[in-house]
Amino acid sequence: MNDQWPPRQLPSSQNPPRRRRSYSGYPDYTNPGSYTSDFGDANSGEQEQSRYTNARYDDRGYRVGDFEDGYDQYGQYSDRPSSENDTQVIPAITDDTPPPPRRDLPPPRPAASAPSTSGTPDASHVPAAANDDPFDDGDEFDDGDEQVARAVPQPVGSSARRDRGAARRRRQASNRRRSRGKWIGSLAAVMVLAVLGGLIFVGGKMFLGGESPSADYAGPGGSPVIIEVKPGDTAQQIALAMADKDVVASSNAFYRAALQNESISSVQPGFYRITSRIPAAQAVSELVAPRSRVGHVMIHPGRQLHDSQDVQTEAVKKGIYTLISEASCLGDSPDQCVSYDDLNAAGAGNLADLGVPDWAATEVANVPDRDRQLEGLIAAGSWDFDPTADATTILRRLVTSSAAVYEETGIRTAGDHVGMTPYEVLISASLVEREAKPSDYAKVARVIVNRLAIGQPLQFDSTVNYALDTTELATTDADRAEVTPWNTYASPGMPATPIASPSIDALRAAEAPEPGDWTYFVTIDEAGTTLFSNSYEEHLANTRHALQSGILSSGR
Repeated sequence: MNDQWPPRQLPSSQNPPRRRRSYSGYPDYTNPGSYTSDFGDANSGEQEQSRYTNARYDDRGYRVGDFEDGYDQYGQYSDRPSSENDTQVIPAITDDTPPPPRRDLPPPRPAASAPSTSGTPDASHVPAAANDDPFDDGDEFDDGDEQVARAVPQPVGSSARRDRGAARRRRQASNRRRSRGKWIGSLAAVMVLAVLGGLIFVGGKMFLGGESPSADYAGPGGSPVIIEVKPGDTAQQIALAMADKDVVASSNAFYRAALQNESISSVQPGFYRITSRIPAAQAVSELVAPRSRVGHVMIHPGRQLHDSQDVQTEAVKKGIYTLISEASCLGDSPDQCVSYDDLNAAGAGNLADLGVPDWAATEVANVPDRDRQLEGLIAAGSWDFDPTADATTILRRLVTSSAAVYEETGIRTAGDHVGMTPYEVLISASLVEREAKPSDYAKVARVIVNRLAIGQPLQFDSTVNYALDTTELATTDADRAEVTPWNTYASPGMPATPIASPSIDALRAAEAPEPGDWTYFVTIDEAGTTLFSNSYEEHLANTRHALQSGILSSGR
């Protein structure tokens, strides 16, 4: 219906005292001025259709406005006369407009009933007994909305009494349900608050380090302890570690002190020797001091397990075991270090205990010198270990960490296309590291592959030096003639183990050599210039250049 619903005037005789009722009906849009409601006996389901004129309804279907006979929309008497402004134009309703949604309303207020003037009470004006309204199911409403409706005739006699009894029982049951619901809701709220309070307490205690989150030691301090800062640790996590090791009285105190020290952002993952039971500010200062870091070792590419000596200068080049021993010291006394001898003995131990990877285990088990079985398995790089651990534990950490780094390059399968096992690839990489500069890594790797393919000895001076624990660019005829499992002048094929720890670049070159037919190379000057060739005659010419530069002169 597209027409608007015009307002109409309601005679005062048709406007008895109003009663507010809950309703489930809607305005009768097909009959202007009418309103259908589900008023009636709750048991019988009777409905009463009422017509209101001069009434205004809002967009929710609620009746609003004043009425001609002096009653306002709340059923209260008012001497204010109605006016033109008391009418309202209802918005046009179309055929496809859905009826307004049903809304529950607030409980009705007691209606003022006019006494009957005849001997027999008028059913339409019989006042309802207190709390016996058959339409009041005891429900309460929260939104405060009201609906004004005409008083509905009440049933009388025994039937009414039975109805009132049934209504009373329904109301009492509803009250019991509501009371029980309130009790359960209150109990649930108390439980939720208790749980939240517990979480707040436990979480606060966990992070803040105890019941006194701002507690702080006054000093002077106790015995030093080792704190590990793991990769990705935040200041809060470091604070918790400090509190757990009893360096500080509370994690919160350390965290507050850390915020005041800009150097905290420069702390690197690793192990730190910190005095216990000290003020938080002092703990932060010790943590950021370079001298506090322990168990940190830097292994440069080309370093071997044992110390070696330069033939010309007699300078000792520290081996990996010596570097680890020095990094393990917790004081000035040698007794506070893991010794070189302890590391060498542990390195000759059980392969499983040392963490030797499966792709190298078989070949490492056949190494002729057990003291050299871990050669090349500790990768070049920066490593951290717990200096309070024993020698085997330290080596296991370094070997397993190195294996993971090697495996990231694809070492398990990279050697398939050049006919090498993963361990042979590692050996080749160590030769490349000791024989060439980075720009020539891939070419030297190709020379190794080409010589092995035709059965030609590698004849690398670096393999002669390795067995002698010396460093020399040129070797003597006597040295080259000494047969060892590593001397590639005296023995065909690969050396028994890697001869050093290769860099990752050298490893990748060994995994993917540069294409070429080279079988010879020689370094001709101290700048590292290297010449490659495929003929022996050309190689001899290149060697003469090296001799003229003096680079091949022996120090002996």
